[in-house]
Amino acid sequence: MRRPTLHAVAARAGVSKSSVSRVINGEPTVAPEIRQIVMAAVTELGYVPNGAARNLVTQRTNTIAIIVSDPPAGLVSDDPMFAMVVRAASRALEAAGKQVSLVLAGSDESRRRAEQYLAAGHVDGAMLVSMDGADPLPAVLARTGLPIVSHGRLATPGLMPWVDNDNLGGATKAVQHLLDQGRQRIATISGPLDMTAAQDRLTAYRETLKDTGRRSIVALGDFTRISGADAMRQLLTDDPQLDAVFAANDLMAIGALRTLREAGRRVPEDVAVIGFDDIEAALYTAPALTTVRSPMGEQAAQTTRLLLDLIAHGSADSVTLPTEIVVRESA
Repeated sequence: MRRPTLHAVAARAGVSKSSVSRVINGEPTVAPEIRQIVMAAVTELGYVPNGAARNLVTQRTNTIAIIVSDPPAGLVSDDPMFAMVVRAASRALEAAGKQVSLVLAGSDESRRRAEQYLAAGHVDGAMLVSMDGADPLPAVLARTGLPIVSHGRLATPGLMPWVDNDNLGGATKAVQHLLDQGRQRIATISGPLDMTAAQDRLTAYRETLKDTGRRSIVALGDFTRISGADAMRQLLTDDPQLDAVFAANDLMAIGALRTLREAGRRVPEDVAVIGFDDIEAALYTAPALTTVRSPMGEQAAQTTRLLLDLIAHGSADSVTLPTEIVVRESA
């Protein structure tokens, strides 16, 4: 039985052979509906592209690396963000006809291996997922000269393009919501200050309160539930009269809710609580958590689109995605 040809795929899809070729080669300029029709024809006919010939023509591997860098000591090991980002990015890349290579780089040795892997030409580009502002990996990978896009704004400007959520705007909305409720003593639980997202959220908190003449009340956490619980205990000790808390992520807000319950403080009657990120668990706290929705799935998908544009065209501009407050029972 003869193998299906490019011409057969084009006939079945009702498009030109050049359109099929662009889809097979993963070019980002193809309209999504055309890509879907062509891939359906490819699947139906069982068409298998000649990978070696395609790579020789395009000088590409058709493979994208997702490089995940864990922060020191696994500070956000219980944060669902990493799994969500990898899943969303992988789906977006597969939809674009790309193969995905997952690379973990949380140690000096693994960073060296990641650099060597990229420099050896095994992939066409990489998406970097790193929350640690002090992480040396971005600078290491930038040396390879490959197209790389960061999921999240980097501490070092200009190193590579990035896609991030509007952390400043989202945190401002959260604190302003508490002010609009008449809350007088608003505290915050900040994330690690070497992370750009935590820096932005803390800056917005301070600036918003400063405009009203109120003082900042800050406790540090590390984006985990236990740190949120511990920080809430510290805040209650430092200022027993506080009546609101903005936590820099939902996990710390969940920890704060537990401490407030143990201390006999009613939420929101005594203390209002707002988180950030709108993870699924925010719906199931008691009371349900008011939070700032940051579109993590869309952020990952947008990061992959930006990377494909960078590979195709050689340049790409960084992107900031909007955030919105989701009001529930806790505030």
